[in-house]
Amino acid sequence: MKDYKYKINGNDYKVSIGDIENNIAQVEVNGVPFKVEIQETKAAPVTVKAVKPAAAPRTESGAKVISKPSVSGGQAAVKSPLPGVIVDLKVNVGDTVAADTVVAILEAMKMENNINAGKAGVVKAICVNKGDSVLEGTDILVIE
Repeated sequence: MKDYKYKINGNDYKVSIGDIENNIAQVEVNGVPFKVEIQETKAAPVTVKAVKPAAAPRTESGAKVISKPSVSGGQAAVKSPLPGVIVDLKVNVGDTVAADTVVAILEAMKMENNINAGKAGVVKAICVNKGDSVLEGTDILVIE
């Protein structure tokens, strides 16, 4: 049984709809039972409009938000731990980094977060630019 509450012309109604058999519905309105005959009506045609996908999010500079990985075998990517904006890049391609080296600063939820390399090695590629918006799991740079 499904229960509904209606207000019609300032009056409150509690309506419970029970079983429906052969176009007869068992309905109770404010505790009074009724048998309601459901008449078949021809439904108006429904028009469905195709919804266009939303435009891809963009950074302040107009560049697209970066979200796809770019790591190949034998390399490790430093990934964004959460969505945010790259405020600064602290390394360049070719730099040697230790695991605890801060390689980027990510602003997320109005806080600046230091992103560490996580692995010692040489920076092979930088996948983002300063000011880019990134999603969680986005490759920031690649270390080999």
